[in-house]
Amino acid sequence: MRPVILRPEALTAAAFSPFGDVIEARDGAQRLQINQGHAERYHDLASVDLAGQGARALISIFRSQPRQFPLFLNVLERHPLGSQAFMPLAALPYLVVVAPGIQVPDLQGLRCFIAAPGQGVNYARGTWHHPLLSLEATTDFLVVDRGGPGVNLEEHALLHEHIRVLAPTDEAHSPS
Repeated sequence: MRPVILRPEALTAAAFSPFGDVIEARDGAQRLQINQGHAERYHDLASVDLAGQGARALISIFRSQPRQFPLFLNVLERHPLGSQAFMPLAALPYLVVVAPGIQVPDLQGLRCFIAAPGQGVNYARGTWHHPLLSLEATTDFLVVDRGGPGVNLEEHALLHEHIRVLAPTDEAHSPS
């Protein structure tokens, strides 16, 4: 297979929609005044999808170490029994790599997004994605995913595909 080079693109709700939801306090979201008017709720930003009897939502924190460039991808994963949401707890950008595909990822459809500070993602159930790709510093993420019986992690090794991610540019940090 010829080497694949991924150029990070801005993370927008429209561009990411085939893979899940973008989680952010955006103007188009339903907004509600709460806590006697001292807070604003950006309502229902992502769909938590949990399949299987005994499934339950887990809330965790993942601590991600920053990646160095040149960056070569070696694995994609998916969660067939539930969605998986990541919201950074620091105002730092990170990369999101996704691919379409049912049984195996379609590497011709690989996409790389740069999440701007304040943006999270919710991978739809079964979406192929790369594990966390922090950029500038060790970053904590609030994670909502599925717990319960059943195998909810499948991995696809990328040992021979030679998939390289280019370092993001400053212009990619702001969604268009």
